[in-house]
Amino acid sequence: MQIYICVKHVPDSAAHITILDKNHIDENISFLLNPYDEHAVTEAVKIKNNHPGAEVIAVCLGKNDAEKTIRSAMAMGADRGVLITSDKVHDSIVTALALKTGIEQDGTPGLIFTGKESIDAEGMQTLFRIGALFDFPVATNVVKLDIEQDKAVVDCELSGGVANTYEMSLPCIIGAGRGLNTPRYPTFPDVVKSKKKPVKKISFADLNIKVPLTGMHIVELEPLKQSRLPKEIKGDADIVAKEIVRILKQEAKVI
Repeated sequence: MQIYICVKHVPDSAAHITILDKNHIDENISFLLNPYDEHAVTEAVKIKNNHPGAEVIAVCLGKNDAEKTIRSAMAMGADRGVLITSDKVHDSIVTALALKTGIEQDGTPGLIFTGKESIDAEGMQTLFRIGALFDFPVATNVVKLDIEQDKAVVDCELSGGVANTYEMSLPCIIGAGRGLNTPRYPTFPDVVKSKKKPVKKISFADLNIKVPLTGMHIVELEPLKQSRLPKEIKGDADIVAKEIVRILKQEAKVI
């Protein structure tokens, strides 16, 4: 069985992002493997270890520098990688087309993993678009996965800690959530071995994708501005507590 993991090369969440020319960011910062994809890689390797002969392939659409993210996935246990190179930022429609085409040209997927979302765009669309293109069932925010012969049984976490259980035929798309596992972080020998594993590079242009005329593109980027208005609450403890609850419910709307 060939198990594919669609991974993304994303800015480190701790990095200071500087916007250039209104629709680009300064990329002289640290990039890494999308954190949700770490759970996807860990689960894919776990399944491979339980299925002799299985192979794990990390697939990424990105610039040449994204090879580092594929190497990170291979250090965590992926066997090889496929990097679709492009200097452009693509929306989820084109990204899904590229990943689907790259996977098809490489082999026959028995199972496809992604993270439930990326920490940069947070669109949560790509895995569903890949599923639609392949006509595979899709489950996201998966926190438990069992492979039983020709089907997958998954628990998908909803809001409030509630989870629904679904049964899907294979092949299917699994969007890994944080509760699925504890990521297996590589040791130094794992990192050294990953540098010897093969990464096949394919130019986006060589995929011969017919890019849809309709799509999304970045018009302008703006830094997030948070306005905070301090407010003094006076009175005894009961009055203060009631006012805090009122603010949280009616103004902040967080409870």
